Amino acid sequence: MKAVLAEERVKEAKEMRAVYCETLMELAQGNKNIVALDADLMNSMGMTKFGKAYPERTFNVGVQEANMIGVAAGLSATGKIPFAHSFGPFATRRCFDQLFLSCGYAKLNVRVVGSDPGVTAAYNGGTHMPFEDMGIVRNIPGITVLEPVDATMLNDLLKQTADLYGVFYIRLLRKNALKIYQDGSTFEIGKGITLKNGSDVTIIASGIMVDDALTAADELAKQGVSARVVNIFTWKPIDKELIIRCAQETGAIVTVENHSIINGLGSAVAEVVVDNKNVPMERVGVNDSFGEVGPQDYLKRRFGLTAENIVANVNKVLARKS
Repeated sequence: MKAVLAEERVKEAKEMRAVYCETLMELAQGNKNIVALDADLMNSMGMTKFGKAYPERTFNVGVQEANMIGVAAGLSATGKIPFAHSFGPFATRRCFDQLFLSCGYAKLNVRVVGSDPGVTAAYNGGTHMPFEDMGIVRNIPGITVLEPVDATMLNDLLKQTADLYGVFYIRLLRKNALKIYQDGSTFEIGKGITLKNGSDVTIIASGIMVDDALTAADELAKQGVSARVVNIFTWKPIDKELIIRCAQETGAIVTVENHSIINGLGSAVAEVVVDNKNVPMERVGVNDSFGEVGPQDYLKRRFGLTAENIVANVNKVLARKS
């Protein structure tokens, strides 16, 4: 792993869905077993180019997500390497039994991509706004659960999963991400990344909240608080070694996620902390709510997904620490 922070956190020129399509096309060129499945979202996911280049390896099953996962399982059983996509709620809630039994229990080789995580669903509204997708799939034994933060990480993780065997859930922002890592950075599935060192508290963040965590750390520095920032992009298997070390060295943890705090990243971190090095924790995330319609900036404020709220929770956990 060689992950280096970008010099500037600016919006990337290329959308994540374009990176997804281009990376799959690159993989398909070198591996005839790569196939793409879709539940009537070819245009929304930007997969039309893949479909035109590899029509015999593209399956649009219509608005039938459960059937899509069953077809993906069947293709895996014949030796194919399926990448199946839908919006996050429909890629998880609507087809959980197919994911659990047809893919996980059967020990097949399937990648499921759920897009528009949390508040990034924005104007698609509450019906399309997954605050629970990662928690749902985290229950499947043996699954690998990933949330790439930018285009560099997405490209690297997709290529890695193509060479691995098992069931993967990849939570994917469709539109333009903020650039967090320099081009050429590489990542190790199952290992977190320390983005900023600190000694008073550790902020553990994922997805779009990594930028807010770094902003909060800068604000805390002005207040005399030394905050460590860690990017956990693999929710399962989670990096227990790093979390335990952070708990030992900083004595307090705040988790930050664009997801429900129930069975989310904070829950996964808390399981490690309670079992190994029990320190004060606070969780920043969506608090037992359904999604709403609105612009992303409004929704982030509505659900407390802001740097200001991270700072407030750091101060809260530091009070408990002392």
